[in-house]
Amino acid sequence: MLRVGGLTPLSTTDWPGMLAAVVFCQGCPWRCGYCHNPGLIPARGDSEIPWEDVLAFLRRRQGLLDGVVFSGGEPTSQVGLADAMREVRALGFRIGLHTGGMYAKRLAEVLPWVDWVGMDVKAPFADYMLTTGVEGSGERAREGLRQLIASGVDYEIRTTVHPDLLPDQDLVDLGRDLAARGVRRYAIQAFRSQGCGNEDLCQRATRERPLREVGGELSGLFEKFAVRAA
Repeated sequence: MLRVGGLTPLSTTDWPGMLAAVVFCQGCPWRCGYCHNPGLIPARGDSEIPWEDVLAFLRRRQGLLDGVVFSGGEPTSQVGLADAMREVRALGFRIGLHTGGMYAKRLAEVLPWVDWVGMDVKAPFADYMLTTGVEGSGERAREGLRQLIASGVDYEIRTTVHPDLLPDQDLVDLGRDLAARGVRRYAIQAFRSQGCGNEDLCQRATRERPLREVGGELSGLFEKFAVRAA
């Protein structure tokens, strides 16, 4: 059974262009300081929702929602993800996935069930540990990205930008690297203090240049590019 730490009945932003429910999967192996869902990091949560209750809710929303997004936490950290997606697909919903790409084998297992992926690329791959706190995380994310692009599944790659963790030039270098790796749809989004439990990062979030200005150096590299300012 999938461990579910939360459920959003309706979202218009978690899957662009779609009306979707969002299932927040419990557990994540990384410790990103700017995480806005820190309660989902532990493998078990204090207020988990039984999977059968989630399915009962979705049965009542058949014909009213376009799809269901599995978010987190990190959905691919759970062995029950593929089975959960199959059950949701059987109800007639399209499937979206939010992931950091760190579990390549399970990502490959679930991609055949997925219509769209929002993948977070957090930093230049060599510098990933500065954000995630976990050694080797950059190599795992790079492999996840490679798998996603090779799969042909629709996607959006996105990067959350905190000025201390990802200076402007590093962001530009990352964008160029992603374009060289075949990324065609990319979004950068400003750090938001809402939900972040790291007070130091919240206090050091002032930018010297508007994020949209930095984004202007990247927009020509991608078929679709977006800047989501705070």
